[in-house]
Amino acid sequence: MYTLFSVDDHIVEPAHVWSDRVPARYRDEAPHVVEADGREFWVYEGTRQGTMGLNAVAGKPREQWGLEPLRFADMIPGCYDPVARAVDMRADGIFASMNFPTLPGFGGRKFVTFKDKDLAKVCVEAWNDFILDEWCAAAPEMFVPMTIVPLWDVTLAVAEMERTLAKGSKALCFVEDPAALGVGSWQTDTWHPLMRLCEESGTPICMHIGSSGSSTLDQGTTPIVEIAAAFTQAARCAVNVMCSPVPRKFPDIKMVWSEGGIGWLPAALERADRQWERHGYWSHLDPTKPSEIAKRNMWFCMIEEPWGLTTRDYFGTDRILFECDYPHADTPWPNTQAACKGVFAGVPEAEVEAITHGNAEALFRFPLTVPADTHTRA
Repeated sequence: MYTLFSVDDHIVEPAHVWSDRVPARYRDEAPHVVEADGREFWVYEGTRQGTMGLNAVAGKPREQWGLEPLRFADMIPGCYDPVARAVDMRADGIFASMNFPTLPGFGGRKFVTFKDKDLAKVCVEAWNDFILDEWCAAAPEMFVPMTIVPLWDVTLAVAEMERTLAKGSKALCFVEDPAALGVGSWQTDTWHPLMRLCEESGTPICMHIGSSGSSTLDQGTTPIVEIAAAFTQAARCAVNVMCSPVPRKFPDIKMVWSEGGIGWLPAALERADRQWERHGYWSHLDPTKPSEIAKRNMWFCMIEEPWGLTTRDYFGTDRILFECDYPHADTPWPNTQAACKGVFAGVPEAEVEAITHGNAEALFRFPLTVPADTHTRA
């Protein structure tokens, strides 16, 4: 059995997350679930939103996948229940799991759009308290605490990160491109106070593809294109940070790019370095190449990428992490062990151990608790 540490899974928030936690005066406007037209919807600040089907396909035959809104009863309990999730994870050899938000967006961007920023602030705090006090508490040996921040105000963001670090958070869930949301940029000093806190505390910054919601595809394009080409967004955003002041000002910062894959890295880094050298004089660039930043400050994640693994020596196996993506459409669950057997065929054992769990254990300072009888490789 492969011993797995998944750095990218997702929570479909249960209906009570905000209703149980925000002050009474906010409950009508905070996210809550209503039933209408035979379906269940989230409602907040007068907006109604369904749950996209592809966010919760774990356990369903592919013939039943779709984009239509779902009821909680249509999902397997592991999508929204931490106790059931822990059982599902262990059954597939996954002994640690990091979970991104769903309703708030993969980096908490939805709350930027709230008109009432006091409401938005308490909603951020409520999601974090749910993660720390309920979700992770259900299986503290498995679930790695990762929290979001108010993206519209860096002072509030620092305060919330300090609060959640004190409660045990081990990672910041952030957005890949703040500029796309109009909340500062990697190229300015807007987020430097938060970056400084993360560097000083050794807190990794995790950014998921789509966390900034910056798609430019035509409305009629099949969703398959967005999913298939998602690595291009990861590449663009990662190179943007490699060329930004942030990792130069904070040389010990740790940045993780989730679900963007690894196969594109050699070509992207090669081209970025070449352009950095060619345009360095007139652009007044420092001598540190983008590839040096990537190999010093960044980690990249993979699900099923046999081709990507053939390029691992170029980037380094110590910077590659495993992800399961439960319960999304990319997940190999419940056949994760079989998928890993195919992906890691021919890869040396020490490198397999590093990629599947060792690198993540060290990065997030979260040693695995694995029963002794699970280590036999099938």
